[in-house]
Amino acid sequence: MQSDNLLALPEDWDCLLAIAAHPDDLEYGAASAIARWTSQGKRVIYLMVTSGEAGIDKIEPQEAGPLREQEEIASAAVVGVGTVEFLNYTDGVIEYGLPLRRDLARAIRKHRPDVVLTNNFDLRWAGGNFNMADHRAVGLATLDAARDAGNRWIFPELLDEGSEPWNGVRFVMTGGATGSTHAVDVTDFIEKGIESLEEHYVYIANLGVDFDPETFLAFNAAATGERAGCDYAVGFEVFQM
Repeated sequence: MQSDNLLALPEDWDCLLAIAAHPDDLEYGAASAIARWTSQGKRVIYLMVTSGEAGIDKIEPQEAGPLREQEEIASAAVVGVGTVEFLNYTDGVIEYGLPLRRDLARAIRKHRPDVVLTNNFDLRWAGGNFNMADHRAVGLATLDAARDAGNRWIFPELLDEGSEPWNGVRFVMTGGATGSTHAVDVTDFIEKGIESLEEHYVYIANLGVDFDPETFLAFNAAATGERAGCDYAVGFEVFQM
């Protein structure tokens, strides 16, 4: 049975690698926490598995991909993130498997984070809506890759590239999960989170629904804040490594 109370997320770490399937995935909540962490001097890197090129119905993928990359780079800058990388997988058809695990393990070895953040890989979001395949594949592959990265005998070809093992990941966390265990107080950073999501203005304008970033983020953060004992909070499910 899920507890009504959420634990405070540990913040005694220095580097976070945030891995997401698409540009904008991190901005539906996690970016507010990322703004808090960069303000503490923590190093945060974004890794997008796709460029989100299939995400805008009225714009062809070859045009939408570069546009969404630029929106993500601008969005990351709002919350103090200066490094955004793209793996160029095809949007909408990401498959969980060894190639994805290998590419993510390579990125983890490269950046050597203490903590990894990724997509919720449950079938549903915390609100009950169905979670799409790309999110599920990336989230689960990231969790596995965090362990793969520390074992030199898994993907030994990475050694040939000069990619040495990294077993320093303390925990992996997912946002928007049905079973959040921890929370981060973002009362002083919710505005940064809203501004970050607003940078995806072309994408949001083409959603085909009336969507207000401020209303969406403030409502969800207030609900989580009630469980965390503060005005606004973001929840995460934490997996210890």
